[in-house]
Amino acid sequence: MQIKYTDALIIGGGLAGLRSAISTTDKGLDTIVLSLVPVKRSHSAAAQGGMQASLGNSIMGEGDNEDVHFSDTVKGSDWGCDQEVARMFVNTAPKAIRELAAWGVPWSRVKKGDRETVINAEKTTITEKDEAHGLITARDFGGTKKWRTCYTADATGHTMLYAVTNEAMKRGVVIEDKKEAISLITKDGQCFGAIVRDLKNGELVAYVAKGTMIATGGYGRIYKQSTNATICKGTGHAIALDAGAYLGNMEAIQFHPTPIVPSGILLTEGCRGDGGVLRDKDGYRFMPDYEPEKKDLASRDVVSRRMLEHIKKGKGVKSPYGDHLWLDISILGREHIEKNLRDVQDISKTFNGIDPADEGEKGWMPVLPMQHYSMGGIRTTPKGQSVNVKGLFSCGEAACWDMHGFNRLGGNSVSETVVSGMIVGNYFADYCKETDITIDTKVVQDELTKQNNYLDELLALDGTESIYDIKDEMRNIMQEKVGIFRNGKDLEDAVEELKELLKKTKNINITNKHRLLNQELEEAYKVPMMLKVALCVAKGARDRTESRGAHYREDYLKRDDENWLNRTLSYWANENDLEPTLAYEELDIMKMEMPPGFRGYGKKGFIIENPLSQKRQEEIDKIIEEHQGDRYELQEKLMPYELQAEYKSINQRLGDEDE
Repeated sequence: MQIKYTDALIIGGGLAGLRSAISTTDKGLDTIVLSLVPVKRSHSAAAQGGMQASLGNSIMGEGDNEDVHFSDTVKGSDWGCDQEVARMFVNTAPKAIRELAAWGVPWSRVKKGDRETVINAEKTTITEKDEAHGLITARDFGGTKKWRTCYTADATGHTMLYAVTNEAMKRGVVIEDKKEAISLITKDGQCFGAIVRDLKNGELVAYVAKGTMIATGGYGRIYKQSTNATICKGTGHAIALDAGAYLGNMEAIQFHPTPIVPSGILLTEGCRGDGGVLRDKDGYRFMPDYEPEKKDLASRDVVSRRMLEHIKKGKGVKSPYGDHLWLDISILGREHIEKNLRDVQDISKTFNGIDPADEGEKGWMPVLPMQHYSMGGIRTTPKGQSVNVKGLFSCGEAACWDMHGFNRLGGNSVSETVVSGMIVGNYFADYCKETDITIDTKVVQDELTKQNNYLDELLALDGTESIYDIKDEMRNIMQEKVGIFRNGKDLEDAVEELKELLKKTKNINITNKHRLLNQELEEAYKVPMMLKVALCVAKGARDRTESRGAHYREDYLKRDDENWLNRTLSYWANENDLEPTLAYEELDIMKMEMPPGFRGYGKKGFIIENPLSQKRQEEIDKIIEEHQGDRYELQEKLMPYELQAEYKSINQRLGDEDE
């Protein structure tokens, strides 16, 4: 039996996992990071458009601060987020971005004087202040009042990942790639590490740790069309499920408006943030008709729905891959595109033979909404620990921390990776330092034996079903019945059909009977995991009879704060169950800094109001009226929250002396 011991075990080598590893290493802990791929190839590198932080350096970001970022985040979540976590996040984000600058991220910077930009499809000249020259700049993104999304052209995730990886390596973090965690080692409701498959030789190794963190990203590949990397299959969520952990808000799935057709590669929101627009088959810019205030930069869930509504009206562009719409950034000009959107240009040229800098229709790129992000994940406390499995932590997209609620703002995810890596990573480090574990070697051996036997059982299967066909059918079901528009009939059918597929995984035929480099074997143990995750999504969506954020029910159009202002918890009650058990965690309106209200999209009145919202608002109004002091003291009166002192300290901005 092979056992490796460490203080802190981190499963996932993207931005969230690596930034957490820096926190644990800085506190003197032995740390091992496990990654499916070389860490600089992690999916974090695919983030293009930018990272939100309320610096307020650019003239278009003037007046931005934590309060404005907080308000945007809560409204963006459709009041589904944990407002204390949102506060932790917005206060730490400016510190995170400056830390990244110190580590070498080449943020795009403010240049003083006049510059030409495109706002509302019209060329406009803005004048940057002399005193802001050289400071980190920002672009516009959907659902924000201020230009807040800081960027490095359209390769933000790439530059961030390289900088954070280099810092982790500099500190001596042990990084092991081509390693896949296939189960957690648990006893009496506590996690002690993981059983890990070495993908280079097929062997299983036990990793025993004081604390274990899952930072494996999202689960988009349960859908047929997704911008996610092929490794984003939800296996981190599945092993947490098998260990008894609760998952939160799994039905909250975001669809991005502008993946390119047919490859599904993402074209950043920065295209529209910089002034690009969506057009229909007639070349008509249609979004202002639906959302006259935010237009093409409404929240992602709203834009995606409006696009499909427009296609249903017969305004889509016909193609061999189905109807699509156009994304036009040619109006930005070649110079801007080749400086700030060069990856977009390269993607469009490589996969579609289109140069988006070409003027007119020739440069328009075909786009269609596709699955992009998972707001749901392993349900954690604000400190990042699983709410019901001791010693198991999670951060980044893998977690339901929960700052996104039912819709994430663009730029808040790549920001969350490093911010949660700082905050949760520090709490995780403290837990590992303060915890001594005693684990019988037999417990480790039993789990290792169990997983070895499971792999042998899979190899011995000689049934009639193909694991590849099961996987394809699952992805089609999710695409067609648990997509942007949802209804009770489709969701009920999806749950039943997914359960049948889970049964079929017991009757597959594996033709290759060896462990090493056997793709068929890998699919045989991953697809059942993916099906369990898919069932959490489908059943959660079926039972949530309202529309909130990205969860849109055609048969329940209103957001129902009276009955559904809660968080869905999914868990596998018994190993042989074919579907998850659901429970609900109520959101306490009387503790909210911002009680539920109108989000700002669509028609007013599409809310079933909770009477406590008005009561809480009256309390808040009274506190504000009686308050004497600065906005920081007011915020603490409205909603106190816990955060490490170094992250809760006041952020400095241009013009602070005038506050």
